[in-house]
Amino acid sequence: MVSLTINGRKREVDVSPDTPLLWVLRDSLHLTGTKFGCGIAQCGACTVHLDGQAVRSCATPVSAAAGKKITTIEGVAGTAAGKAVQAAWLKNDVPQCGYCQSGQIMSATALLAKNHAPSDADIDEAMSGNVCRCGTYNQIRAAIKDAAATVKGA
Repeated sequence: MVSLTINGRKREVDVSPDTPLLWVLRDSLHLTGTKFGCGIAQCGACTVHLDGQAVRSCATPVSAAAGKKITTIEGVAGTAAGKAVQAAWLKNDVPQCGYCQSGQIMSATALLAKNHAPSDADIDEAMSGNVCRCGTYNQIRAAIKDAAATVKGA
């Protein structure tokens, strides 16, 4: 059994320690907001937070998450940065197909939790591993800047 804390709730799962965290979230715990994209940690669709850090859950063994605070897209609205990012995403019409959105939001939220006034270079660095097949990168940048203004003003 592996003991996890996900979105503030303790959970026990009976899986192999090398099982990717993504599959534990989706298949064992039915938290399907975290998406499978590439399976090799290159697209960002599976991004979650481990102790506030954005990580790719498809390449993170569940054993590496034990004892850490895991936040998924289902729980990110419980933070000021998460609320601000989600509101800015809607305001800026970011979602198109929507598949990458949970990973994009998780990466943006991790950035704003640490940096309330990111520069374009900071945004580029934080979001560089997130692929949007619809090409909404300009809207994503605008949403992050809007959310940053909200977080900074809070």
